[in-house]
Amino acid sequence: MEARKVAVITGASQGIGAGLVSAFRGIGYSVVANSRSIRASEHSEVVTVAGDISDSAVAEEVIATALDRFGRIDTLVNNAGIFIAKPFTEYTREDYDNVLQVNLGGFFHVTQKAIGQMVEQGNGHVVNVTTTLVEYANSSLPSALASLTKGGLSSVTKSLAVEFGGRGVRVNAVSPGIIGTPMHPEETRETLASLHPVGRMGTVEDVTRGVLYLEQAPFVTGEFLHVDGGQSAGH
Repeated sequence: MEARKVAVITGASQGIGAGLVSAFRGIGYSVVANSRSIRASEHSEVVTVAGDISDSAVAEEVIATALDRFGRIDTLVNNAGIFIAKPFTEYTREDYDNVLQVNLGGFFHVTQKAIGQMVEQGNGHVVNVTTTLVEYANSSLPSALASLTKGGLSSVTKSLAVEFGGRGVRVNAVSPGIIGTPMHPEETRETLASLHPVGRMGTVEDVTRGVLYLEQAPFVTGEFLHVDGGQSAGH
């Protein structure tokens, strides 16, 4: 009998991350879910690890938990991230430190360890959740720190896809538009919806479907899947 596949998902306590946990469970995967304040799971095939993924010790614990509990890591979804929309000259040192630590440090430590395990297995898949704003800057939504950090994830997606493609590890990215989650107040949603050619904000399910497509597309690597209602095509 084929072993049950295992997904590690960061930023998993709410929004897109919580949706990803449900989506991977829906296709029969066991899941290790991480976020700073995630609650203990009551499901035998979902294990939670609370802690800041930008801390290398937490990243080590996440990977160790997956291996101790399930014996393998098939997929890592780097979903944890911080988005702070401010004019560039108004970012504080604290903003800078927080965004870099989570968006880049949170990616680096856990991905390095996960890919090491995937190479040993001879297969694996990493999906980085970025943002369409990296490629489609918008004057009404200043987001230089998102571009600086998520842009780094976009670049490293291709780099790692090339470096590890011959060893069975695929690396892709999903670039969402603006997704309707509780972080967006109701009074802003009409304006945010208008930023997308299709005339609406995205849903969590829109993003999870994109991630599952990449998961189930074995000849796709180094790819950026835009789940953005046409935002990256123009406006």
